[in-house]
Amino acid sequence: MPLSVSEPYDLAVIGAGSAGLAGAVTAGELGLSVVLLDTSTDTGGQFYRTPAPALGAVRPEALHHDWSAYADLRRRLARSEVRHLAGHHVWSVAKDEEAADVWSVHAVTGADGGGERPVRVRARAILLATGAYERQLPFPGWTLPGVVGAGGAQAMLKSGLVLPGRRVVVAGSGPLLLAVASSLAAAGARVPAVVEASGYLHYARHPRALVANPHKAAEALIHGAALLWHRVRVRQRSAVTEVHGTDRVEAVTVSRLDRDWRPVRGTGRRIECDALAVGHGLVPQIELATALGCATRPLSDGTRALALDSLQETSVRDLWAAGETGGVGGAQLARMEGELAAVAAAARLLGRPAHGGRVRELQRRRDRMRAFAEAMTAAHAPGPGWARWLADDTEVCRCEEVSVGRIREAVDDLGARDARTVKLLTRAGMGWCQGRMCGSAVACLAARDQPAEPPAERRPFAVPVPLSALAALDDPVVPVVDEPGDRSETTPEPGAAPGADG
Repeated sequence: MPLSVSEPYDLAVIGAGSAGLAGAVTAGELGLSVVLLDTSTDTGGQFYRTPAPALGAVRPEALHHDWSAYADLRRRLARSEVRHLAGHHVWSVAKDEEAADVWSVHAVTGADGGGERPVRVRARAILLATGAYERQLPFPGWTLPGVVGAGGAQAMLKSGLVLPGRRVVVAGSGPLLLAVASSLAAAGARVPAVVEASGYLHYARHPRALVANPHKAAEALIHGAALLWHRVRVRQRSAVTEVHGTDRVEAVTVSRLDRDWRPVRGTGRRIECDALAVGHGLVPQIELATALGCATRPLSDGTRALALDSLQETSVRDLWAAGETGGVGGAQLARMEGELAAVAAAARLLGRPAHGGRVRELQRRRDRMRAFAEAMTAAHAPGPGWARWLADDTEVCRCEEVSVGRIREAVDDLGARDARTVKLLTRAGMGWCQGRMCGSAVACLAARDQPAEPPAERRPFAVPVPLSALAALDDPVVPVVDEPGDRSETTPEPGAAPGADG
């Protein structure tokens, strides 16, 4: 912990999921003063969600894979001197005006950042562990009540112990679908089908990655056995191309797809259900890094991830990243990368060489798991023909209520050739989510059946913030007294500056 309010932390870790937790506790154990910021009130990120104590869950670990690894990280955090700032929504990271070698992390507190308490945390180095968000591809009826994200359905179960419906179709693409379906079925939902737009045989194109990661095959077998036990049918190379209902989901149409994800005429089959959990993979959340000019690399599924060196450092000095920011690969890979980034940051800040047996071991394990992650991304990459599902009145941007027809008009009649131009002409992506829900779809529609270039926008704000947060940027650093024995705070710590409302 900093010796005084004017001293920055050694390391600020943004994100308390698997990567952030591993990075924070490792850095603390290596002697760094560490602050851990996260939007949630608890650790674990999107993967290790836990029910509120009031729900009285007896065995929350039953809903998770590899719970012991998370439990170990949580115990290490409780024993450490790491400062955990829960409920802090980081909207910007910038070089500190008072010292060229110090970063300023700007955040707001409260639910969805609505508490209007601006906070500034200073640190000598940054570790970004911001994770990813779910990619959604629109289709007719996807705005009906009862349609939820696949990850959202899992979050409802893990954190709220509730199901999205009694009869739930799980659809989209990616290995998350198997985990979601098996969890829902085990919790008592009837799952008529898992609808996978890709085919699992694509993994056979990467035999070395499969052989080097036998635990991934074991995970797939566990989920497959659970689905077989619950009599859940898996439909490959198929997609939900329409949702039916008036006030809520009543049924879905599932169509076969060709190799480019175009629906095959005459193959539509209706499945009765009262909920649909759908998602087409994950998108690395890298807005904080791209605003600083960090280099990125294209992924085979049309998204972009941060370009990182062998020690997890970005192209900007003293800014490391771990987990899904470098490409989606799962909790185990995230832990490896978080630990490796922490070791590298500690070596830099303490003036030690970043090598040795532990570093080489982490790099070997990281490279092995990253190879599988790349194979997984390629196997579930959306095909260019998915837009054939859409009708002109299908809503694409839900925030601004922009339809497919308006986007096609911007492309065909007004000459738009990229997502940015479409946004300027239609307002698609200008709403509260800032394109997280519709960005991939808009980019694909703008590309007109050609490979879509993902939006490369550099936003000054990673999340929406109140004007009071901007007005407080010039406020001086004000110390806040800690409560004895409490390392998990929702108010600023020494090294942090509350704004005008603080």
